[in-house]
Amino acid sequence: ENDKVMILDQTKLPENCIIKEIQTMEQMWHSIQRLEVRGAPAIGLAGAFGVYLGIKNWSEKEKINKSDFLLQLTKIGDYMDSARPTAVNLHWAIERIKQKGKEIYAHQNTISEIVQELLKEALQMLEEDIAACKAIGEYGADILDKIPDFKAFLTHCNAGALATSMYGTALAPAYIRKERGKNIQVFSDETRPLLQGSRLTAWELSQSGIDVTTICDN
Repeated sequence: ENDKVMILDQTKLPENCIIKEIQTMEQMWHSIQRLEVRGAPAIGLAGAFGVYLGIKNWSEKEKINKSDFLLQLTKIGDYMDSARPTAVNLHWAIERIKQKGKEIYAHQNTISEIVQELLKEALQMLEEDIAACKAIGEYGADILDKIPDFKAFLTHCNAGALATSMYGTALAPAYIRKERGKNIQVFSDETRPLLQGSRLTAWELSQSGIDVTTICDN
């Protein structure tokens, strides 16, 4: 939105719902490193948009030489990757953006055109994540529909909308069942020590009107 990436600062939940505006790759790096953005799919998407912001801001400087583009793309990608070295999705997303940049560069596009194509690629990854999460939810909801007297399930950590772009992964069936007008109850354990279950899963489910009960890990 206006060349800014909007993120929900998950470190402030559930007491405060704060949207942060990310305008630079450095800001995105710190948001990933500090767990303001967390959850494998969300981290990957944040990294892709972080690379875009880095290239965009670099391209707006004076006397930019197009021959330096690939070197700069690699430097920005490696920098973003270092925010969470163990995050597989982060590395995958950055490598995909870097590969896209190399393909576009080979066609001798202008820097401005390349920047816009990288933004399109990041947005495409966002749409793909939404579609994948929805498919997980639909498959899972179909399975649950076949279980006689199914009433509730138990979750650990956070695998819902906060960890992705929408719906979530393991928690997606809860949202799809909600959309289908079916009742569902979720027991969300605390998930110590960072309390992703009580701070995040219980919060996002309650925000969506899903019956959720937090239980302690003891």
